[in-house]
Amino acid sequence: MIDSHAHYDDEQFDADRDDIIRKAVEAGVTHIINPGCDVESSRQAILLARKHPEVFAAVGVHPHQAASCDEKTLSGIEALAREEKVVAIGEIGLDYHYDFSPREVQKEWFSKQVALAGKLGLPIIVHDRESHQDVLDIVKAFRSELTTGVFHCFSGSVEMAREVLDMGFYIGIGGSLTFKKARKPVEVVQYAPLDRLLIETDCPYLAPEPYRGRRNWSGYLKHVIERIAAIKGMAYDAVEWQTSDNARALFGLDRFAVTA
Repeated sequence: MIDSHAHYDDEQFDADRDDIIRKAVEAGVTHIINPGCDVESSRQAILLARKHPEVFAAVGVHPHQAASCDEKTLSGIEALAREEKVVAIGEIGLDYHYDFSPREVQKEWFSKQVALAGKLGLPIIVHDRESHQDVLDIVKAFRSELTTGVFHCFSGSVEMAREVLDMGFYIGIGGSLTFKKARKPVEVVQYAPLDRLLIETDCPYLAPEPYRGRRNWSGYLKHVIERIAAIKGMAYDAVEWQTSDNARALFGLDRFAVTA
């Protein structure tokens, strides 16, 4: 299994971070992508990647922190992005649910980080919450410069999924797929081809059923795989293998020593 989106730099793991990563590996997790949310958490993601062979970093500024960005911030992210085990620019995007940063400011710094990803030849990890059209418009504006990326914790409709897939992007599926009232995620998984899906935890958040409300971790990925397999009428092993292959392709993981 490959956890395509986890936040092991989060303070909720301060007491047992190394132990929980070790347990994830023992549970069959071969790679973990740990995105940053600002310069400091991006730096912490890199330190985790240096310490743990299974962990890889992404660097970027989350839309919640966009209001604190300046050109020095962007230069800092670019410098970090040149570290060996950095495999993406992220977590970047727009969040119109909380609006912790003004929307125009979010769009400005999302655009600049997408442009940076194009400059460096890295995929992007996109955060999109209640901002579907603006996110799509910005990604489309830079499409010719980008390699590809993933819309993580996808919350859009099938119609949006079609646009994302048409651009050559992947769709990240996490614990919300298992929730009893999940509708859109189920429809998206039904629609999307398996070779365009990634699995993720977004831990410590969004633990799947039957652990909803608890601290999430990479060992719970199996519940997401089981749900995808049930929706698509496929074998568990086929979903596990294909989603891992997808993550290796997107993030270029085969160039590193750790292999699935």
